[in-house]
Amino acid sequence: MPTSGRGNGRRLVSRRGRTASSTRWLERQLTDPYVRRALAEGWRARAAFKLMELDDRFGLLKGVRRVVDLGAAPGSWCQVVRARAPQASIVAIDLLEMDPLPDTRVLTMDFLDPEAAARIEEALGGPADLVLSDMAANMVGHARTDHLRTMALVEAAAAFAAEILAPGGSFVAKLLAGGAEPALVADLKRQFASVRHAKPPASRKESSETYVVAQGFRG
Repeated sequence: MPTSGRGNGRRLVSRRGRTASSTRWLERQLTDPYVRRALAEGWRARAAFKLMELDDRFGLLKGVRRVVDLGAAPGSWCQVVRARAPQASIVAIDLLEMDPLPDTRVLTMDFLDPEAAARIEEALGGPADLVLSDMAANMVGHARTDHLRTMALVEAAAAFAAEILAPGGSFVAKLLAGGAEPALVADLKRQFASVRHAKPPASRKESSETYVVAQGFRG
């Protein structure tokens, strides 16, 4: 369990220079119970609770030895893995710089780089038992475009997972509700024994995000 958090829950005094949407976002953050819990408990982001809830439901972290977190920054999912699977080797990869975490190898690079898979397997000491992706494409504000861009990212993550997972391994990725999903699910069902969808309670009700949980990689 982390012991310290960043930031605080105090309401900002001045709204000067902020747009209406950024003001609404800040106010939602300051009143969000998951944000308050994350700050109090030392998780780097409220997203930590999403992985905890998915793990409670699907047993994702039980017995895992090697875990990859794609698009890991700021690192809250790595924190959860370390807390719940202290024996696991963890590799976090992101284009963004990420503050170090105990016993976690951080790679600042694109997971689509041709060298990424080999570097990750070398850092892990073997193929992964679990590949996590809480990534979403940068939003442009057009729902259909945002969905298609995120789905392309998820499809790339799924292909990457198939490259580095050990038989019996699992893959978890964030989706945005929309149309281009059946082909991805069909591919995952060919590769995994079980493919299910979930919306953890920590995911905001107004958000279109869901998660696909694929377990039992056939190799």
